[in-house]
Amino acid sequence: MNYEGIVIRPPSEADSLILQVTLGCSHNRCTFCPTYKGRRFRIKDLDAIKKEIDEVAPYGPFRKVFLADGDALIIPQPKLVALLEYLIEKLPGLRRVGIYGNAKSILRKSVEELKALKALRLGIVYLGVETGDPALLEKVRKGVSFEQMVDAARRVKEAGITLSVTVLLGLGGIGQGPQHALATAKILSEIDPDFASALTLMVVPGTPLYEEMEAGRFQLPSPFQLLEELGTIIAHSDFSRCYFTSNHASNYLPIKARLPRDKEAVVRLIQDVVSSQDAGRLRPEFLRGL
Repeated sequence: MNYEGIVIRPPSEADSLILQVTLGCSHNRCTFCPTYKGRRFRIKDLDAIKKEIDEVAPYGPFRKVFLADGDALIIPQPKLVALLEYLIEKLPGLRRVGIYGNAKSILRKSVEELKALKALRLGIVYLGVETGDPALLEKVRKGVSFEQMVDAARRVKEAGITLSVTVLLGLGGIGQGPQHALATAKILSEIDPDFASALTLMVVPGTPLYEEMEAGRFQLPSPFQLLEELGTIIAHSDFSRCYFTSNHASNYLPIKARLPRDKEAVVRLIQDVVSSQDAGRLRPEFLRGL
């Protein structure tokens, strides 16, 4: 396999074959994201991708494939269909293909086109929502509005594809945390994803957000303030059936919950930890990471 640069994949794709079909991110403007900076986005040549599939196929069976990099769903429909068809042909044990998609790339495809991709075993789309606060979405340069984010997510669900979304604790900084959390609960409720994960913001040097922090225009909330955001998001979100986690390495308090079933117990746990102000109950800083 010919990997170029950094390759990112969701934790749930740890046992998948990672196939790098795009390089970088088609948006690549988010102020908090350090990934792919200074790297021009491009879609790899289909023949080159097929050659890599041919090379790895004898080492199967591969039941899951993840299409990297940051936004492979931006690939034009005919080319993406041809790629999925080739994967099915060459990897007979293939059950599911996963992919990152930002809201703009999803909105470029109709529900019928997404259904066609599902028929070719595209089984899950990972969408970075980050926040439901319209002003904050604009401030961090997500490139889409609240309404566009919801529309994109609902298209994926209408097509019958599993939807996994992420939100980002701390993105509003100190002062905007409660507003960010309530708005994020609202957008999660409207989207009603199959999976949702809360990550905790880590401000990385070289990002616009880091420059804001250095200039004193942004201040990261304390660990317990971040947990208050998490508790607010869970308490005010209404899911029909969602597996919610905050077990990423960036998080201070690992949580796995099936919502709404576990809502009350999880909120009580978070409140108890926040009330205790006991740092010993949190993941230590040296164990946190991106």
